[in-house]
Amino acid sequence: MTEQEPLWDDPSPEGADPFEDAVRQLLGEVPHPVNWRTLSAEEAEVEWLELNAWVDWLRAEYGLPSTIIPPYWHRHPELVWELSAIHVSWQGAYDPQAAAGAAAAWHLDFRMARERLREWVSLSGTKLDQDRPTRRAVWPGDEPSEDAAETPNPNRHKDFVAFVMADVRRRAREEAEQSVDGPNGELNPS
Repeated sequence: MTEQEPLWDDPSPEGADPFEDAVRQLLGEVPHPVNWRTLSAEEAEVEWLELNAWVDWLRAEYGLPSTIIPPYWHRHPELVWELSAIHVSWQGAYDPQAAAGAAAAWHLDFRMARERLREWVSLSGTKLDQDRPTRRAVWPGDEPSEDAAETPNPNRHKDFVAFVMADVRRRAREEAEQSVDGPNGELNPS
């Protein structure tokens, strides 16, 4: 009996599952929740651009008013988290491997999400033509927060690009600091 040759070369590191890698190559990347707190600078840029394109499609496709998706949604974390979750759910529902009823189930979820979005928009204070940071409750012992005034929204696209660039730069700076500063000020081996 001769030894059978593998169906694919195994370039994966020790401990990696070559079957999982082969399935991922065949089916593509599986939709996964986005944890905005832990994204690298590179990952954040990709996720921001993908989410922005999808949100733009969603609001146009479903005729959603600014009371559900306002132009400056990206400046409000509560809206980012909600829209991101809906986006990933939509990706899973419309994946070619999804069950026949997945799209209908997504629309039920989307109905509830629209209610939550409407509430988030109302609480955040962002509007079609004005935006302000979401007001935060100050707990005893917290530093008092500045009450930011509403500012006009002159150009949503330019603001989005500037916002994402600032977020990516901040993440890159934090990554650089973490890679240089070890526990004793030494170079981190990561």
